[in-house]
Amino acid sequence: MNITDVKIRKTFESDEPMKAIVSVTFDNQIALHDIKVIYAREKLFIVMPSRKNPDGSYRDIVHPINAEFRAYLEETVLKAYAEALEEAETETEDGKDEAVSE
Repeated sequence: MNITDVKIRKTFESDEPMKAIVSVTFDNQIALHDIKVIYAREKLFIVMPSRKNPDGSYRDIVHPINAEFRAYLEETVLKAYAEALEEAETETEDGKDEAVSE
């Protein structure tokens, strides 16, 4: 199974641990929404979509079956997140440059 698209749907710039919400498309056939990019313990990682159980615990709705695919998914999502941050930073810098030149 190949990841054919990653969309960073929303980013968060606050000091909160959640940094983004992401959708991933597999083989141009199925989409997985609401993967979260989290920053905690000095690193970024992903959290799969989950639902709250009646006892207050959370259970993943969907998750990778093996460590190899989880690593592939996490690497791909985090790369897309880094690219989105870079693009946003470039757009911000370009806007500042235009404002200075006017």
